[in-house]
This record gives sequence, structure tokens and C-alpha cells, in this order.
Amino acid sequence: MPSARPSRIRTEFPHPARMYDYYLGGKNNFAVDRGAAEAVLALAPEVRSMAFANRAFLRRAVSFATGFGIRQFLDIGVGLPAAGDTYECALLGTKQARAVYVDRDPMVLAHARALSARPGRVCVVDGDLRNPGPLLERAAERGGLDFDRPVAVVLTAVLHYLSDADDPWSAVSEVMAATRPGSMLLLSHAAADLCPEAARKTAATYRQSAARLFPRTAPEVGALFTGLSPVEPGVVPVASWRAGRLPRVHAERQWMYAGVGVKPPSTGRWQCSGARHGTTTSRSSCL
Repeated sequence: MPSARPSRIRTEFPHPARMYDYYLGGKNNFAVDRGAAEAVLALAPEVRSMAFANRAFLRRAVSFATGFGIRQFLDIGVGLPAAGDTYECALLGTKQARAVYVDRDPMVLAHARALSARPGRVCVVDGDLRNPGPLLERAAERGGLDFDRPVAVVLTAVLHYLSDADDPWSAVSEVMAATRPGSMLLLSHAAADLCPEAARKTAATYRQSAARLFPRTAPEVGALFTGLSPVEPGVVPVASWRAGRLPRVHAERQWMYAGVGVKPPSTGRWQCSGARHGTTTSRSSCL
């Protein structure tokens, strides 16, 4: 299992977090990141609108969580800071919000600590989702999260950087097992089956970056919510999750799934019937 200790800053390869920052119009990126991002956009121009749709989903999902009384947020794979982050979104619903941001990239950690300096309310810790135990310990000991109270676990646009060998399903299960009933999982993930050709070409481009991209099918994404009760409308395209009358720019081309699940009083009430890999189960069985 890879160490949770962050590696040194690498600027000779494009980095997904810095590429994502570029998609959002940020300035925390290098020429190598901009070049790689432009190569992706040349193949799939919708990737930029997908990044904005993902941020919009984060706002709606966090608002939903605060509306149900959740005051603690564990954002894993937080990426480079951008306006409207998890804590800022939570503040719109409650002044008692607390957030712990987790990442393993040293540049991300440095920026997050510099720009998220909100003592007592936001803490940034290093951790690797592939090794959940130490991550959870740091979130509690350094970040002050109380796992005896509900926590919203935020995993937006991060799990598609874990390969099947990394077993993101087990990692998510272990994290959620540490939370109490009433906690939530807020998740988005690149889709392999909404626009298969675009997903395939984009994943091929990411092979040249510091982290590969592994889009997954609806049943595979749905399986990440195993043991949780799904919030309507279930696992759907990212622009469609409780969007109401909000504009959906190129929604039909935004090949990313999103969903929210709640940990019930007795886990195991709901299981996604689809297998993790190679399943032919319909998406409706995971909603």
C-alpha cells in the first residue's frame, strides 16, 4: 500500500489537480499543465463545462447536507483551492461548519493551508485514500472531527484517479464504516458509458500526466454507495442531480456521474445489485 506521506513537488509532468485548476480558470498551474489540459479540451471540449458542473454539484450537495443538520465535512482529494470550496458552501447553511481537507500532493497541501487559513474551522492534513486508517486518525486528531457525530464525506472528481487494483470500493467502505448513522457520502466520478469515445480518448491523454484516469460505468459508480441509502434522484449525470431549473450547459455531453448516499441506522438495508466489474446490471438497480 502506498505511503500516505506526500511526495515531492513534480513540475515536469502535468498534474490532474493543476489541470483541473486550469479548467476552472485558476492560476495555480504551470505550462506543462496548461498544455496537457488544452490537449484534453481539443479532444473533449466539454471537460471544462464538466469541471464547472462538478463545482455546482458540490454546492448543491453540501447545501443538502447542511439542511439535514450535518456540520462536519471531510473533503478527501480536495485539490487546489478555488472559490466556493466545501467550507464556504457549508457556511451558507450553517455558521457552525467545520471542514477537514485531505490531499497527498505537497503543492496542493501548501496552497490549501495558505488559502484556507480559517483557524478552528478548517484544517488541512496529508493523507492517501488508498490507506484510509491513518487518514481518518489525522482527521480526528489534527482536524478535530468528531466521528461520534454525523460527517459528510466529500469525494468529488477524485475516485476516478484510483485504478481497480487500488480498490476504491473498499476504501470508500472503510471510510464510511468509521462514520456514525446519519453521515453522508457526496460523490462524483467520471463516466465510462455516457460518452464512451470521449471518455476513452481523455483517459488516454491522462496517461501522460502524474495520475491516470479511470472512468467507470453507472453500476460501478453505484457500487461505491453500497450500504448507504441513496438520496433521490440517485446516481445521475452530474448536471442533473437536484439541479431544478438551473441551466445545464451541454448537459448531454457531461460524462460524469454524481450522487449522495446516507448511512442508515442499520447498514445493509440497501445494496447495489451490480457487481463491481464487467456487470450488465441496469443503472436503475443502483438508484
